[in-house]
Amino acid sequence: MSRYWRCLAAALLCLCTLGTVSAQQYPSKPIRVLLPYPPGGSTDTFTRIITQKLSESLGQPVVVDNRPGGNTIIGTDLAAKAPADGHTFILVASTYAINPSLFKLPYDPNKDLIPIIQAGFSTLVLVVHPSLPPKTLKEFLAYAKANPGKLNYGTVGSGSITHLASELFADVAGISTVNVPYKGTAPMLTDLLGGQLQFALDTPVTSIPHIKSGKLRPIAVSSAKRLGALPEVPTMAEAGLPFEINAWLGFLAPAGTPKEIVQRLNAEINKILQMPDVREKLAAAALEPGGGTPEQFGAVIKADLARWPAVVKKAGVKVD
Repeated sequence: MSRYWRCLAAALLCLCTLGTVSAQQYPSKPIRVLLPYPPGGSTDTFTRIITQKLSESLGQPVVVDNRPGGNTIIGTDLAAKAPADGHTFILVASTYAINPSLFKLPYDPNKDLIPIIQAGFSTLVLVVHPSLPPKTLKEFLAYAKANPGKLNYGTVGSGSITHLASELFADVAGISTVNVPYKGTAPMLTDLLGGQLQFALDTPVTSIPHIKSGKLRPIAVSSAKRLGALPEVPTMAEAGLPFEINAWLGFLAPAGTPKEIVQRLNAEINKILQMPDVREKLAAAALEPGGGTPEQFGAVIKADLARWPAVVKKAGVKVD
């Protein structure tokens, strides 16, 4: 072997060794978890429950960095352009797979970020104002069909998961309703509680207090199984409508992050999601733990990226 080829082989071996050592020594400094949502919401609660435990298991501080704005695009773009060394990653929700259908993005959701784990999900609950007669899903659908275009529903913004899920629900159910978009959950709930809106597909964490007080009536949940926080409320499938949709939460890393580091994070978070105290805290926030491999989460994202363009087009969703 010539001296040139011996040197090249030695250099390649050195690079491979450095990569292995780097992965073995991970993490070597504090970890930043970007969160493209403001503090105080369900995604913030979820992220902090997981990252507190992750800090303990990895032996390094894990800092949540809230970067809201731009329909989560600002924070996601930061993650896509972050160093691929495992010391920066991001918590995203279903909006990540919806945004490509609505916006011209500064990053490529198919290439610039890679899956770590689908860490959890939240179902949606169909709630109605108590003044509305229906008490079951069958009664609700019959009432909506008898009053086409007369039922107003609230969403937390055009193009949000609650908006698109509501459009998909109406399409599957064969009903005609009117979307009233709001800039956030609080103003939407104010009008729903006041009777200006007749119903909503809302996240349980915000609806449950009003369900318990009797100010809202739950009709059905959109998950495959009943929600632990609302065990008496049937799924839509149980109630006779083949409709299932969840708002998922998951961690992504910048593309190029070493596979060994991704697998380490996946294993650690899987363990955390099985901890009784973590599951108890998630249940209190009406959130369900996830789990699984990076490949399984990648398949979920791929399916959603393919699902939403048709829904957006059919609903004629426009965003500013």
